[in-house]
Amino acid sequence: MEYWQEIFLITFTLLNLLISIRGFYECKYIKNSYKLTPILNIFGIFAWGDAVIFGPFWTITAIAAYFFNNWFLFLLTISVFWFVRSLGETIYWFNQQFSNKELNPPKKLLGYSFFQNDSIWYIYQIFWQSITIVSIIFIIYFSKLWLSSL
Repeated sequence: MEYWQEIFLITFTLLNLLISIRGFYECKYIKNSYKLTPILNIFGIFAWGDAVIFGPFWTITAIAAYFFNNWFLFLLTISVFWFVRSLGETIYWFNQQFSNKELNPPKKLLGYSFFQNDSIWYIYQIFWQSITIVSIIFIIYFSKLWLSSL
């Protein structure tokens, strides 16, 4: 592994450790489990409740990649994570599209000003399907690199 990759993993570990602590605090003491965290979306953390689980997950992932000295293992794990996460989001938005209960009113969703009706749920669904496809491609690519590095 190159020096910048080691520094990245150490920083990533510390950042996610802090996110975990903040997530625990927000959920336990502030009762903000469902409060959205747009700045943390890059980690797959959409609400503070997610941070309680994904913060430690990313911390352990980075530590494992550092311990095994394998950058490709880290990238492969990210790809598999986004495959599973995006598949879940696709199912979520598909269910929202056909549900009688609006957990996510269209007017409150990013992109509503462009679509202006409940078709925004369909747009979210196909967005996540696209992320699923990209994740599969990266899984294949990083699997090859990871196996070649062993």
